[in-house]
Amino acid sequence: MEPIIEIKNISKKYKIGSRQERYMTLRDGLVKFFLHPVAAIKALKKNEFWALSGISFAIAKGEAVGIIGANGAGKSTLLKILSRITPPTEGEIKISGRVSSLLEVGTGFNPELTGRENIMLNGAILGMRKKEIEAKMESIIEFSGVDKFIDTPIKHYSSGMSVRLAFSIAAHLDPDILIVDEVLAVGDAEFQKKCLGKMDEVVKKSGRTIIFVSHNMDAVESLCDRVVLLKGGRVIGDGKADEMIEKYLGENRNFFEKKWDENSAPGNEKVKLLKADLLSRENQPLSYISTATPFRIKLEFMNYADSIDLGFHVRFFSEDNIIAFNSVSPQKKYNRGLITAICDIPADLLNTKKYQVAVAARADYAPLYQIPEVLVFDVAEGGAEGLAIKFPGAVRPKLNWEIS
Repeated sequence: MEPIIEIKNISKKYKIGSRQERYMTLRDGLVKFFLHPVAAIKALKKNEFWALSGISFAIAKGEAVGIIGANGAGKSTLLKILSRITPPTEGEIKISGRVSSLLEVGTGFNPELTGRENIMLNGAILGMRKKEIEAKMESIIEFSGVDKFIDTPIKHYSSGMSVRLAFSIAAHLDPDILIVDEVLAVGDAEFQKKCLGKMDEVVKKSGRTIIFVSHNMDAVESLCDRVVLLKGGRVIGDGKADEMIEKYLGENRNFFEKKWDENSAPGNEKVKLLKADLLSRENQPLSYISTATPFRIKLEFMNYADSIDLGFHVRFFSEDNIIAFNSVSPQKKYNRGLITAICDIPADLLNTKKYQVAVAARADYAPLYQIPEVLVFDVAEGGAEGLAIKFPGAVRPKLNWEIS
């Protein structure tokens, strides 16, 4: 079968870290090069970053293909090239059919137009006739769940409402190829489940092609039979979903839970740490965290002292070993027995990085011990901000602004 997408030796280069200098004429540039040729070449290479390097694979019609990899692997760059948002630096792509992309909150929306008008606009962009779009209008509105606001300008929608409508449009307007990035993480769990069901229906019943990027491995495995694994801008695996996911998790091991028996538990003769969990606010186990995910750290300690003043401490380290922040519990007197400590982490605080959580205990206001790397996890993009820009820094809090 002839592939619907052919990707041949795609590479993408960006220029980074260069400060804006004064305007330089061609003569200035040539003089600088001939006077200091080695320095000029080094400066050019220093400011180059290859987000993708030599990517090649093909996708057949009717395939659901997952693209996975750690933050910075090149997933979003590849999808932007496939969606014709940005051109490749090298290589070529052949695409047969209409492409609908959902890469960022509000992609393809005119904020001044209403939801209904944006449905018409998106359909027209895909080359559909007015009657075709109108025939699907009610099913699009019903699926999105924003029927009360469908005649309100998009600029007044929340990010969650925008994602609901954008996905509904993309899934219902019959594209030959549907490209979906991590943006679905903005929606609630029920809507994410609904979207996965719709994508599964699009593949199995309609025979269309889906390219799906997510850090949620359960979602990838449930939807995709095939997965392409990226690392450092290169393809390091292409095969069955379960095999590629296992390979990815083996190379990027996260620890959302750790537990010990009393004999092996870390700590000392006074207090030992028996268990640590990353949980949802509803106390459900997590396997995925985005910047928009509120979550909690649940710690279980065994106290062997009859009466002791104890306090607990979590310290977040980002992947470059910078302390992102600390949180300390109140000091309190405890009797012998099991102690459960829960620390709630709000949404819109962490950046898109890998984090390690160290856990410490203190008695009578004096440190007892610190246990490093108790929990390790990646944070994926989950909001409108930052989808096109990668922000530096250990944290990225969403703060209130007043502008007049």
